Amino acid sequence: MKNTALLKRYPHWWACLVAIVLATLYWGLLASDRYVSHANVVLQSPQISTPEFNVSSLLSGGGGGNNTADMLLLRDYMLSTDMLQYLVENADFRQHYAHSGADFLSALGNENAPLEKLYDYYQQRVSVEMDNYAGVLRIDVQAFTPEKANQIANMLIAQGEQHMNAMGRRLAEEQVQFLEQQVSQLEQRFEQARQNLLEYQNEEGLVSPTGTVESLSSVVASLEGQLASLKAQRSALSSYQSTNSPQMTSINSQINALEQQIEQEQQRLAAQSGNALNAVSSQYQLLQLRAQFAQQSYSGALGALENTRIEAARKLKQVSLLQEPTMPEFAELPERVYNIAVFAVIALFITLIVNMLILIIRDHRD
Repeated sequence: MKNTALLKRYPHWWACLVAIVLATLYWGLLASDRYVSHANVVLQSPQISTPEFNVSSLLSGGGGGNNTADMLLLRDYMLSTDMLQYLVENADFRQHYAHSGADFLSALGNENAPLEKLYDYYQQRVSVEMDNYAGVLRIDVQAFTPEKANQIANMLIAQGEQHMNAMGRRLAEEQVQFLEQQVSQLEQRFEQARQNLLEYQNEEGLVSPTGTVESLSSVVASLEGQLASLKAQRSALSSYQSTNSPQMTSINSQINALEQQIEQEQQRLAAQSGNALNAVSSQYQLLQLRAQFAQQSYSGALGALENTRIEAARKLKQVSLLQEPTMPEFAELPERVYNIAVFAVIALFITLIVNMLILIIRDHRD
């Protein structure tokens, strides 16, 4: 009777006892078994080396990727509403979690629950965590049957890989379209530069003005050598012959002819106005350089385009299974003894605090 009166005086202890009993009954008898399928995956990104293209790096069609960032993108997609919608349509997600005979606290309360509430429930049953130390995605899927847990885990991996591949291919296809436009423009530039070079050669009547300039320079040098030799002979003759002698007259005529010839050739090579060969050669070299540059740019763009086409045609992302989704053989959840013990400790702790507060209030009243 004394104990009964004490409990009546402190009803919070009664409430604590009842809560522990109810929790024990629920976790011990009523809570439904939940099977967990585990899987560990890594995301690999095969890279294709692109040809070096220093002229315009934006046409390289390549670039390294951050694998950790890709795995985080894969994790976000696996935990997204898009993935949930896919599971609803292809794995009977609503029906399984609402009508599998599970207890009222574990099951989905309403099969037709709005997407927002269904997504909250989805996050309670599916866990995808990134292990930064190992660089691995750890997937845990809870279901009320082993088969369903394994099925959902496999679908998460397969659909996740397909989504990442679709993203990669879409990006590669956009790069291909961009490169095709650049190749077309560079081809037009190359054809125009080559046509300008041909027209200039035809206009000047010279296949290689640079070679012509070199040839004329050698001719001028040879004529100047002959002129120097004749001048030396004239100096020698002037010492013992008169200026009107036949030999002196002949040498002077030869010297005058050579000087006129040298002057003509030099005027062809360089002049202040007109089509001097040095100006023709300079313009030719400029046009030739432009044509070579356009050819190199066009060649580099073609190489980048072909490389990017190959990259777009292959699987850009591959999910490698370190551990395939397991087929559960026993129910890992709920952890009945652990949950009962934790609940009892928390309930007793809260009740003890409430009891202390009641004693303090009564003490102040007295």
